[in-house]
Amino acid sequence: MRILAISGSLRAGSTNTAALRAVKLLAPEGVEVRLYDGLGNLPHYNPDLDDTGQEGSPVPPIAQDLRTAVEEADALLIACPEYAHGVPGVMKNALDWLVSGVEFPGKRVALINASPRAAHAQAALREILTTMSAVLVEDACVDVPLLGSTADAAGIAADAVFAEPLRGALAALAQGQAA
Repeated sequence: MRILAISGSLRAGSTNTAALRAVKLLAPEGVEVRLYDGLGNLPHYNPDLDDTGQEGSPVPPIAQDLRTAVEEADALLIACPEYAHGVPGVMKNALDWLVSGVEFPGKRVALINASPRAAHAQAALREILTTMSAVLVEDACVDVPLLGSTADAAGIAADAVFAEPLRGALAALAQGQAA
């Protein structure tokens, strides 16, 4: 099982990224978690650069790398903060690069919510992902109360309050229990 983990935060001390790094530490044998690190390098989405059906397509190589990573993954795990009651622009931009590709529709996706204040972004992200034909695995969508925590990935993985929901998310995502 290959899971592509995507953090919607570019912040070095992001709790969302730390949660995904903890998931990598908690992954059982047979489950590989790869943290996607190209989010901040993606160019702004431009349909003129997205002629996916054309020979010699001008799709920027980094955007193609994202599509390839999604294609190679069995499932996606997204942890995303909320900015001004919405999905951060870098996260939406990455999803825009996936809209016209064939790699994303039908992909199993789980969401980690690291802050109770991210309810609007979670709702918006669910709407976007559903529109993009993702298969949201509800049993794998979890809240992990990291708001205010200074724990790093190892600290999150070592704390049962944080680790248990993440282990449950991994198990449910691996089983593919879609709602």
